[in-house]
Amino acid sequence: MDYNLLIAVGIGVFALLFMILKLRMQAFIALLIVCIIVGIGAGLSPDVIFESIKNGMGNTLGFVATVVGLGALFGGLLENSGGARGLATYILKLFGDKNASWALMVTGFIVAIPVFFDVAFIILIPLVYAIAKKTGKSLLLYAIPLLAGLAITHSFIPPTPGPIAVADILGANLGWVIVFGFIVGIPAAIIGGPLFASYISKRIEVVPPEMNLVVDEEVTSPNPFTIIGIIVLPILLIVIKTLLLGDWFDHESLPKQVIYIVSLLGHPFSALLIANLLAWYVLGVRRGVGKDVLLKLSMESFKPAGAIILLTGAGGAFKQILVDTKVGELLASTLQDAAIHPLLFAFIIASLIRVLQGSATTAMIASAGIMSPVIASGDFSPAQIALTVIAVASGSTILSHVNDSGFWLVGQYLGLTEKQTFRSWTVMTTLIALTGLFTAMICWYLF
Repeated sequence: MDYNLLIAVGIGVFALLFMILKLRMQAFIALLIVCIIVGIGAGLSPDVIFESIKNGMGNTLGFVATVVGLGALFGGLLENSGGARGLATYILKLFGDKNASWALMVTGFIVAIPVFFDVAFIILIPLVYAIAKKTGKSLLLYAIPLLAGLAITHSFIPPTPGPIAVADILGANLGWVIVFGFIVGIPAAIIGGPLFASYISKRIEVVPPEMNLVVDEEVTSPNPFTIIGIIVLPILLIVIKTLLLGDWFDHESLPKQVIYIVSLLGHPFSALLIANLLAWYVLGVRRGVGKDVLLKLSMESFKPAGAIILLTGAGGAFKQILVDTKVGELLASTLQDAAIHPLLFAFIIASLIRVLQGSATTAMIASAGIMSPVIASGDFSPAQIALTVIAVASGSTILSHVNDSGFWLVGQYLGLTEKQTFRSWTVMTTLIALTGLFTAMICWYLF
């Protein structure tokens, strides 16, 4: 067997980490350079290399750019309407002070579907301060569950950008990814959230900082049931299409009109468009927000999506280089010879990249590029491909430390020392990752 291709990929991954870690190069540029390095190492001509990059970028962005853009716009409307904080306040009242940690986990789980992780955390952290002051208990008892809910949805459940990108690169059915994201995410949220928070809060006493924060915005916030409905609607439409039109269901017996409507409304494009139109009217026009304000808000919402879209495109280019060099067949053969389970391999690759360079999104996209030709050359069911997405997401969550911006964001807002952040946030991300892998492995054999 010719291992020159595997060596070329190994050199490419090493170069990627060197450029990001040592040279502090933007991951988008680093991934494109790695595409060229791997192409040269595999013996491709310059024309073929750049054609692969172009095709990989184009094929990936055709889907991802649309979904991430629509998701960013949706999240911006929810954030600026006060809906996220209003929903959190309602859930906290529903659960009561005694179950506040569970309420915050649920809040994080729901809010992070349309809103970016760091934005959602900053919006909701005043609620955590208020509850900790009211109860006199450690801030970690309430912050950790919120962070667990946010982190899991951010990595596991579309339409957040990370799983959307990985699902597209691996060719996974988005409906199955959503289903398994919930199946795997719920136990991970419970273990990494309230259960771990109950343990660590007894060992690290953290007092909330003295800040003048207004946390009760019920008067101006939209109805929480409206917010939940708008958030759940696109997910429900996508899952209904997956279940009704999947291979296991005899959808040929359904009327053609039903199949047409389900196919139309259950596509991520139309599902998110419907959610955006509802949000535009319910959270904007109906509440008296001017058209010019809504337009400005829309433009602002797109800004954080730009970097993610370009990075995902570069990941698609990396994937295409690996496909065109036939390295996937070698990787699949090597996995088979070494008796490494595909989920474990995906998890290890994502974990290594995550620990070495810090960014969960970069780890997800780079490892998805490596796994894509393996999936393409193997005989995997739609459910197994979706579980591979979850394994990549789990690995990209593990061991957040000093090279991850999230590590410093959490430490700063919670007033933690570096050692305390390691003992709380880093351990939490690791529990989520390991629980995610373990649950995905169980699902692999059940589905």
